[in-house]
Amino acid sequence: MEGFDPVAMPAFRTPATCPPGARAAPDRTPAQRAPRRSARFLRWLRKIHLYVGLWGAALGFLFGATGILLNHRAVLNLPVEKVVQKSTQFPLPDPALRSFKTPEDMARWLQAELKFEGLQTRIKADPAKTVTWADREVTQPARWTFNLQSPQRGVNAEYYLGNRFIKVETQDATPIGTLTRLHMSVGVSAFWVLLSDTIAGGLIVLSVTGLLLWSRLHTIRLSAVCVSLAALLAGIWFMWTAI
Repeated sequence: MEGFDPVAMPAFRTPATCPPGARAAPDRTPAQRAPRRSARFLRWLRKIHLYVGLWGAALGFLFGATGILLNHRAVLNLPVEKVVQKSTQFPLPDPALRSFKTPEDMARWLQAELKFEGLQTRIKADPAKTVTWADREVTQPARWTFNLQSPQRGVNAEYYLGNRFIKVETQDATPIGTLTRLHMSVGVSAFWVLLSDTIAGGLIVLSVTGLLLWSRLHTIRLSAVCVSLAALLAGIWFMWTAI
């Protein structure tokens, strides 16, 4: 054929790569592929936001309600403790007194005597020391203090080595008080502490994914998010240093 130049002809896909009757798809440039990647990333973020929010809703109501109670318990005078006898002195029988070699021994005896198994137990042993009392220097014997806690009850005890009694203070919580103690992880097990940590971590994830979903990965919105977060952190730091 006269004037035919095979080099100048456009390239067509062979039947092996393009079936008959099918239209060949043009190659996408990197600039065209970027929106598709961002759309997939946003769908992934949306799923994370959804499932983390579903998990947070399980205990979010409890923490939200108890947070409001903690903020207003002084103003509303909420009953968080039962009206019961709070302070008493327990006599120590001679067999028990002789068996107390360490503070841990007394803590076990105290739990058995009060029929109270605290989930959190703190023991502090202060050595004997010289103190000033009525313009005189006297030797104060060693002191053992005990703090036993559960969501429903708290026990504080004080014992001076050599005494034949131990001072005990108890705090019994009302239902509202039990909920607030759960909020503050007072007297709870390690499992509850880890469970509370997952809720706190979920709130952080929800905040980050919510901001990214709002920005839709647009440069201007991402810049606005970064500036807002920087201003918030700077304000918190300024208030912290000013206190």
